[in-house]
Amino acid sequence: MTKLSDTTTVITGAGSGIGRATAVLAAERGSRLVLTDVSAESLAETVRHVTAAGGTVAHHEALDVRDVDAVNAFAARTHEVAGPVDLVMNIAGISTWGRIQDLTTEHWRRTVDIDLMGPIHILAAFVPAMIEAGRGGHVVNVSSAAGLFGLPIHAPYSAAKFGLRGVSEVLRFDLAPHGIGMTLVCPGAVATPLVGSVDIVGIDRDDPAVQRAIESFSRHAVTSEKAAGAIIRGVEKDRYLVYTSSDIRLLHLAQRYVPFVYTFVMRLLNRRARAFLKANIRRPVGR
Repeated sequence: MTKLSDTTTVITGAGSGIGRATAVLAAERGSRLVLTDVSAESLAETVRHVTAAGGTVAHHEALDVRDVDAVNAFAARTHEVAGPVDLVMNIAGISTWGRIQDLTTEHWRRTVDIDLMGPIHILAAFVPAMIEAGRGGHVVNVSSAAGLFGLPIHAPYSAAKFGLRGVSEVLRFDLAPHGIGMTLVCPGAVATPLVGSVDIVGIDRDDPAVQRAIESFSRHAVTSEKAAGAIIRGVEKDRYLVYTSSDIRLLHLAQRYVPFVYTFVMRLLNRRARAFLKANIRRPVGR
């Protein structure tokens, strides 16, 4: 088992949702935290929350993970303050959904830059120093159910999350000789601020039907705290693949062992998505 006590943990996306909840749990386990988020205000609130509960934040800094120079500078300052870290948790991300005919190049690029290149920047900035330190450690990459399945209208999000899954699969074996574990997290529905900010291209989010769909999703979703608990347990038990809800685990089993069931479910979801979009699409988007 991996013990979090007396470790230093980097967490991205720590300003809210799963990132904040994971920071709180890691601090409760006795880990010193290095936190970042794109929102300085949200990040400061997490720092206040952690320290008020008796946790330790060794360093925190607001930045955009797309900015490789900012990430490298953040890592350099972290190493000055705390030395090589023991755990790296890539949790920051956005979500973009839409039909191929409505998506622009910018939708694709922004999603891939944040959800795939952002974690890569963090890994490149912190993991080599972990290897050099020679004391092992652990890496967590938060992918998604959209990194396992062909969910409807998720193409930009899946492009990034499948990519992060691929990076994780390679590092799982590349880092093992150095005593560094890898955990790939594939959440399903989680009630985070991401639910309210997901970019559904071409859809009027203020439409009552869309609001009802979002509310239905939220009722089905697990809490950020439950997802964070699954992540921490996955690290402590050195699990590679971590689900945050049983429905995703079951569908992944069907995909691997009963593929006709998976195909049936995907076709059903796509029919429902097409009907929803047909009823609620508001404007064409030029390329």
